[in-house]
Amino acid sequence: MHSDDKAQAFAREVDGYSFPVVNVMGLPLLDIPREEIVRILVDLVKAGKGARVINANAHCVTLSQRLPWLRMLFRQAEIAFCDGAGVQLASRFLTGRSLHRTTPPEWVGNVLEALGEEASVFWLGGADGVVQEAAEAFSVKYGCRTAGCQHGFFDATAGSPESEAVVKAIVKARPSILLLNMGMPRQERWLWDNWNRLPPVVAITAGALVDHAAGRVSRPPMWVANAGLEWLVRLSREPQRLWKRYLIGLPLFGLYVLRWKLGMLLGRKAR
Repeated sequence: MHSDDKAQAFAREVDGYSFPVVNVMGLPLLDIPREEIVRILVDLVKAGKGARVINANAHCVTLSQRLPWLRMLFRQAEIAFCDGAGVQLASRFLTGRSLHRTTPPEWVGNVLEALGEEASVFWLGGADGVVQEAAEAFSVKYGCRTAGCQHGFFDATAGSPESEAVVKAIVKARPSILLLNMGMPRQERWLWDNWNRLPPVVAITAGALVDHAAGRVSRPPMWVANAGLEWLVRLSREPQRLWKRYLIGLPLFGLYVLRWKLGMLLGRKAR
């Protein structure tokens, strides 16, 4: 835990709307339904404004315990929300509040459908070819415009020639929506490094949305996510890539939760 982190609720105004914020293990998360996210993002795009829209699952919270820049990103982001049953449970256990849970693939399509041609989308991340398929599929389905596509297999290090080229392409394209699909925490780090250099844009860390949009991966039924079992479906589909995240990462997340709880019971801040 950190001296400037408090497990208490407060409120934050987002584009004229006020929402409760709950500090979960150092990350201030909006208690916001997906319908409100859609409404706010549509309004922001129509007004030509920018916003960072990021999410926290158990993997993210675990990473944030050792990455100060990630905690700072969550404190600075315009919209940061709960994306996972594990974070919901942690919030209830530590603060007594149960956060709304949602994930970008559940509502990005609603944002684009509401905007139609007003939405100009730049896709960043995913495999070469797949990202183009995703952009084309969403353009046909929702009527949005494609501002650009860039696969995620480039040197995303701040200041690298490849990352600089990506920044220049986005600045030139001036999209209204930027979908970051580079995996966690790579997409968050790229956003952290480059946000102040981008034009006004609604930047959404969307993870595997590109694969869903391209039809390469299907989403499980909503009841699976609501039951907190989406991680099990993902693990069964990609065991070689995800086994460490879930079979090692989830127990580690649990230990961090218990560490925070112990610190709260003892009335002190653990380092």
